[in-house]
Amino acid sequence: MSKGVKVAVIGGVFAVMVGGAGYGAYNIVSALNGGGATGAASPKSGPPSGDEVEETTQKFFAAWEKGESARAAAYTNNDAAAVSVLTSYREQAHITGVKITPGTAKGATVPFKVDAKVSYGGKSKALSYESRLTVVRGLTTGRALVDWRPTVLHPQLKKGDTLVTGEAASPPIEAVDRDGTVLTKEKYPSLGPILDRLREKYGAKAGGEPGIELAVRHADESPDTSLLTLSEGRPGKLETTLSAGVQAAAEKAVKRYAQSSVVALKPSTGEVLAVANHRDDTWNAAFEGKVAPGSTMKIITAAMLIDNGVTSMNGPAPCPPTATWQSQTFRNLPGLEPNETASATLANGFMRSCNTAFIKLVDEDPLSDASLTAESEERFGLGGDNWKTGITSFDGSVPASGGPNRAANAIGQGDVQMNPLNMASVTATAITGQFRQPYLVSPDLDDRELATAQGLRSSTAAQLKQMMRLTATQPQGTATRAMAGLTGDIGAKTGSAEVDGQKTSDSWFTGFRNDVAAAAMSQGGGHGGDAAGPIVADVLRASG
Repeated sequence: MSKGVKVAVIGGVFAVMVGGAGYGAYNIVSALNGGGATGAASPKSGPPSGDEVEETTQKFFAAWEKGESARAAAYTNNDAAAVSVLTSYREQAHITGVKITPGTAKGATVPFKVDAKVSYGGKSKALSYESRLTVVRGLTTGRALVDWRPTVLHPQLKKGDTLVTGEAASPPIEAVDRDGTVLTKEKYPSLGPILDRLREKYGAKAGGEPGIELAVRHADESPDTSLLTLSEGRPGKLETTLSAGVQAAAEKAVKRYAQSSVVALKPSTGEVLAVANHRDDTWNAAFEGKVAPGSTMKIITAAMLIDNGVTSMNGPAPCPPTATWQSQTFRNLPGLEPNETASATLANGFMRSCNTAFIKLVDEDPLSDASLTAESEERFGLGGDNWKTGITSFDGSVPASGGPNRAANAIGQGDVQMNPLNMASVTATAITGQFRQPYLVSPDLDDRELATAQGLRSSTAAQLKQMMRLTATQPQGTATRAMAGLTGDIGAKTGSAEVDGQKTSDSWFTGFRNDVAAAAMSQGGGHGGDAAGPIVADVLRASG
């Protein structure tokens, strides 16, 4: 036996007295139960008792209040994760003077209120919020422990998030319209998600000075979530192309119909004047939607027929009851009288939205499966995936389709996908002959290059504009009822898009009034003039 080690028998128990430097205690080896640890008490099991819940929360709260992060973490079932967040609470969030008031426990769950103070850079402000915790049984120790989740510390914390106090990541930003009117999501609810994206993207370029705030810094690197402002910064100013008056009209108009979206813009510049959505979600369907546009697509199809010499505005375009293309039969909307007389011109078929008139012409020379695609991309600037509006947007899609979809594409069904932004742009190109890519913030702000396209020949644009005028003003025009009462130079095109599994078609409408073009879509809204038409008319009416 080593020097300094003595053995004694005490009451039938071996005691080893360990000598040598640094040792001054007895190492007692229990042999009461035949040796080993088989006789040790088993860890507790089952739900914690009310006394255990109260005792554990009291100890956890006391350590938290004193800023003793390691000790508070020791009362949780994940002390490694807890100690990190508790430490940042004190050192990075600069939260002091913590006072925790527990509420009445419900089983093992305890609600509580936190009152504290946040201090940074000579600024201080009171902080108050509510949270809750749950006490569980430790799996290996059997101890009653706080079930650690970041929400215990603050209800808005997620895994990996931390609380920080300091200068805001970016200055506060006031988004303003084209005349300097401040735009807020409180006054213009549709703009809420859009303004957030603009601030995130252009905040650093808008000037201003950041304030001091307590915020959640997210592990996924998404923008900080502000919780408490200690001092306001000087707001930067983000100028948009929007018009507060037109935007207000757009917000009001879409609320009349469920699942509706609208966009208005200036054909002479491409500047977006309004964008509004009335949906069950916060998705910007007006800019990002990808659905069939119905007969509003006939603007592009008519341009293709004219540009390729197939017919002209006053050229023949018979409107039979049905038209068959590669074994698929197409029909007109119920109630549309066929017309195969000499008066059956392209303008007449366009004005009355005759499907068969267009389908009968899509196989004429020199047209091919790719002709509608080429017209859309080269003349109208669609489908290039290169629009830079200032926020996320979809540029439309008109793929080269064979088989029955070649005909279906011509009337806005098949494989064609659009949104109100696209169709407002189509109208703008049709009436001016020039494609001007739509945008919400000036390209001068970030030196981005806008998309370009050839545009239309002046004679084609003149014919398209006149056909849209007839559609909005003549008794047989499908848009006449919706556009009634509007003054100035007006024109429009209606659309009804059939959707698989949907009893009622989507309502589409696009129109212009002087130097404003607008397009709307209402899912399940019926015919173009039923829902989308009144929306567009209201927006155009507000454009002055």
